[in-house]
Amino acid sequence: MAHVLIVEDDPAIAGLVRLYLAHAGYSVEIVRDGVLGLRRFETAATEIDLLVLVLRLPGLDGRGLGRRIRAGAGERPDVPILMLTALDDDRDKIDGLELGADDYVTKPFNPDELVARVRALLRRAPPPTAAISPDAIALGPARLDLAARRLTVGSEEVVLRTKEFDLLAALAAHPGIVLDRETLLARVWDAAYSGDTRTVDVHVSRLRDKLIAARTGIRIETVRSIGYRLVVPER
Repeated sequence: MAHVLIVEDDPAIAGLVRLYLAHAGYSVEIVRDGVLGLRRFETAATEIDLLVLVLRLPGLDGRGLGRRIRAGAGERPDVPILMLTALDDDRDKIDGLELGADDYVTKPFNPDELVARVRALLRRAPPPTAAISPDAIALGPARLDLAARRLTVGSEEVVLRTKEFDLLAALAAHPGIVLDRETLLARVWDAAYSGDTRTVDVHVSRLRDKLIAARTGIRIETVRSIGYRLVVPER
């Protein structure tokens, strides 16, 4: 699952953010000041998919932390940053956007809006792929050949329709990560969300049946009210 680092010194706000993000299926970690946030990011940047940050922090403030990250700290200058700003404080918003924040939510905030903004940022900046070569992805005992558009288990091919293959490729690019239905609709069908994602559910059901019948060991887990996660067996 996507991992979110919260840098917030107010335990009540940090706890609320963690509660809602965890409920939405994300892994969440909290640090209480900018120095610890920078240290954690420098040592584990590849594990962190998004940063939730406030500007007014003890020690190193959010402005300094954001600038250090955008300057290359942790070698992840492009990590998405969602900033929490004070109520109607335009200076905070301007400073945050100038330091490189991707979006902001004003306190007091609607937790559902915060989750939606986190989801949107992660959708625009997906995690690194799990490719074993530019043209193939290893899925336990199976191999997804992107160039030849074939799924094989050993010497046997699992026959997939066009959209079933595209759907598996989208999920396989981010194993263990929850992809919501809107994201899958956009990537596989190149369609904007219009309130109806039933086509995603239908294709997932068909793909799941084929993966089970072929004894691939690959599972597509349903994450209630959100979307789907691909679980790949170990070799």
